[in-house]
Amino acid sequence: MPARSLLRVLIAGFCFALALVALAPNASAQLTLRVGPGSQFQPMPIAVADFAGEGDLGQRVSGIISSNLQRSGYFAPLDRSRFPERPAFDAAPRFEAWRAAGAQALVTGRVSRDPSGRLKAEFRLWDVESGQQLTGQQYVTDANFWRRVGHIISDAVFTKITGVGGFFDTRIVFVDESGPKENRRKRLAIMDQDGANVRFLTQGDNLVVTPRYSPASQDITYMSQAEGQQPRVQVINLETGTRQVVGNFPDMTSSPRFSPDGQKIVMSLQQGGNANIFMMDLRSQATTRLTSTAAIDTSPSFSPDGSQIVFESDRGGQQQIYAMNADGSNQRRISFGDGSYSQPAWSPRGDYIAFTKRRAGGFAIGIMKPDGSGERILTEGFHNESPTWAPNGQYILFFRDPGGQAGGKLYMVDITGRVEQPVSTPSFASDPTWSPLLSEAR
Repeated sequence: MPARSLLRVLIAGFCFALALVALAPNASAQLTLRVGPGSQFQPMPIAVADFAGEGDLGQRVSGIISSNLQRSGYFAPLDRSRFPERPAFDAAPRFEAWRAAGAQALVTGRVSRDPSGRLKAEFRLWDVESGQQLTGQQYVTDANFWRRVGHIISDAVFTKITGVGGFFDTRIVFVDESGPKENRRKRLAIMDQDGANVRFLTQGDNLVVTPRYSPASQDITYMSQAEGQQPRVQVINLETGTRQVVGNFPDMTSSPRFSPDGQKIVMSLQQGGNANIFMMDLRSQATTRLTSTAAIDTSPSFSPDGSQIVFESDRGGQQQIYAMNADGSNQRRISFGDGSYSQPAWSPRGDYIAFTKRRAGGFAIGIMKPDGSGERILTEGFHNESPTWAPNGQYILFFRDPGGQAGGKLYMVDITGRVEQPVSTPSFASDPTWSPLLSEAR
């Protein structure tokens, strides 16, 4: 099957139509959970009741919601054995009984099909203490998208209680690694953020590394190298399957990343023993050189407003993080801690830059403010690398290699450093990149 046809099969159903109707909440309901870096919190006890209707589909949808909320680290879903009732969707729950069971919040819902076979899913989020509804929505879509409906409801619940944007209705692209460690087969793969629906985007014929999602479209840029050829930056569109090589440079190109509007790519171009940062306009193919040193400048990343770029450079003797204006002016070092710094990634909220830090004893994933202050290590170990942000700027995905003959696995950590969770993949994995919210992607 041709590559384009294969990708259309793999990505079939990527886009979907969804209609929603708000189910009016009580304006005085105030249940909140503070999750900022300086706050003290315990996961909120929440009950996600089995959704009514349509065979076991309601239970499957509610199961996705419960699993998502638990993996966020901010919620502790009650076991079903503690539920005092199976609440009817159109009637008020028995709040006193739910309080006695230990729930602070309650999610109820139902799923059904209209005469055309389309799925209708409804949910309500209740503040158990006050007995008031916080929010509610009704969604209508193709029945095949029931898992995405579960993720979208999860986002609505998460955002309403925490005040932080959602991240469940997203996908992750990563490098799937199989085979012995000295001869790994590497393929680009895509999956839902919870590890479901894994599909492969390349066949493993070429080496692939550093995939990066566009913040504005369903495009992926990555570095690919065929045997005996120079590595090249490529772009693949997930909806059409089309691919293109970015530029026609005589030397190795690497570390690509999109601008916030998805119209430009910054990357590193090797020239002899050094490498510099270049920017290419994808529409005109015009290329602009941003750095000009005898060092190795690589791993560029835009600020969310597009005005700044961070990158790593060894121009001072070891890898450190530098920042500059998007036109290459005002280059300055921003990392000054012990050890070396690499792989900077600017948060979608603009408040932090994630990085990999190497020092005696291993590799750490940390964050700092855009001016380099406020450095905080979130997790460290033998080998941690490749931080990538969730679209809400609250979580970072990275890969961890424990050493030996084992391989890397993906993990998620929040910006407080208190929540750390493994992310399921079919085999060893590295180089993750997180999509924007699918419901907001253009």
